[in-house]
Amino acid sequence: MPRPVIALVGRPNVGKSTLFNQMTRTRDALVADFSGLTRDRKYGEGRYEGHRFIVIDTGGLSGDDAGLDAEMARQSLQAVDEADQVLFLVDGRAGLTAGDHLIAEQLRRHGKPAHLVVNKTDGQDPEMAAAEFYELGYESVFLIAASHNRGVRSMLESLFPDMLEEPEEDEADKWPGIRIGVVGRPNVGKSTLTNRLLGEERVVVYDLPGTTRDSIYIPYERHGEEYTLIDTAGVRRRKNVNEAVEKFSIIKTLQAVEDAHVVVVVVDARDGLVDQDLHLIGFVLEAGRSLVLAFNKWDGMSVEDRESVKREVDRRLPFVGFADKHYISALHGSGVGLLYDSIHEAYDSAMTKWPTRRLTEILLGAVQQHQPPVVRGRRVKLRYAHQGGSNPPRIVVHGNQVESLPDAYRRFLENTFRKVLDIWGTPIRFEFRSGENPYAGKPNELNARQKARKSRMMRHVKKNEKKKKQKKRRG
Repeated sequence: MPRPVIALVGRPNVGKSTLFNQMTRTRDALVADFSGLTRDRKYGEGRYEGHRFIVIDTGGLSGDDAGLDAEMARQSLQAVDEADQVLFLVDGRAGLTAGDHLIAEQLRRHGKPAHLVVNKTDGQDPEMAAAEFYELGYESVFLIAASHNRGVRSMLESLFPDMLEEPEEDEADKWPGIRIGVVGRPNVGKSTLTNRLLGEERVVVYDLPGTTRDSIYIPYERHGEEYTLIDTAGVRRRKNVNEAVEKFSIIKTLQAVEDAHVVVVVVDARDGLVDQDLHLIGFVLEAGRSLVLAFNKWDGMSVEDRESVKREVDRRLPFVGFADKHYISALHGSGVGLLYDSIHEAYDSAMTKWPTRRLTEILLGAVQQHQPPVVRGRRVKLRYAHQGGSNPPRIVVHGNQVESLPDAYRRFLENTFRKVLDIWGTPIRFEFRSGENPYAGKPNELNARQKARKSRMMRHVKKNEKKKKQKKRRG
């Protein structure tokens, strides 16, 4: 099932970005003690008890916005449209304001399930701080101190019991073959590439950014093999594209990445790599999906520009050295057919199963080549490895003191396994587990013979100590 989406809205400087950082366990949102710092929507992945959801941080609303504030308000209300649930934050120290009343009225007009969150209740009686906010008419009111992470966990427990149940069977499991997600910024040629991969006009292509609004699953066959292509922005007839009701497809893109086996990230070669491309690649890696990079609009570029792009790719993308990079023209079809070879190689690497014996041999060979470090006077020992899952490949390494392994040695192990197993196009997840001491916390039970021996030893020790004291007094 698609991951639930939660939007954080409220007046400026009520703590939305601080709560965003707590829910996503990151510091991605800028936080400072003045209003208006967040202007655009910011998306993050929240995790709770093994379940995941998407959090949207928004700029501040005042209820009567103009100029730049009006654009921030539009961004915030668009986030409300995208969300499944809305958290309306208010400032428990500042008290109820006219702006809070206006925002509450706007949220009621949108009709989305909304919940009141009274923030900054630390240092005062929470119930007293929240008392005046009850006149806004919300049934569920949560009292938190986001800066201290107080009340956030209990809020999630009571707020989303249905959302956080065990996920149902993934909708994408209904689609056959290798699922290929095509993602990228608006107007980089995703739909044109989709049509080339399909070999027919199946997706609306229009020379304006953001033509596609939703994701679409397209099952098809090629050379007797089944595929499902996921175009991360969807099909809509041109006459139905209405900017007034446009919903930018970030949410659908993130969900399509989760559904795919292999993700083709399309980059506009003429624009070069931009931060949004890097964020998208990072999300694909965080999701553990196989990756293929396609630099589109390669036709018509000069030799100097092409060399400049390749140097920039080598400089800014060393962390995805395992991913194939293709320089293509989706419009003319040059280089598109080669994508399928990389897609198959990445899929096979992500889904391959290896026996425990094989993985343990590679681990012991790596240890023999380069010993783990010595920690607290004892060398870290790595004993055996086994596979813990696929897509992405997950390798579990057992040993002692593994929590003390430095990042450099972990990267050495990853590179060794990747090279020996010929894993290409997919990230690898490593888990390190220490064996538990079976006698930890248990008293040492002595039998009768051991007790008698211990008693004799103690008498002998005391006798020697007595002699030493007597000798010391005489001397």
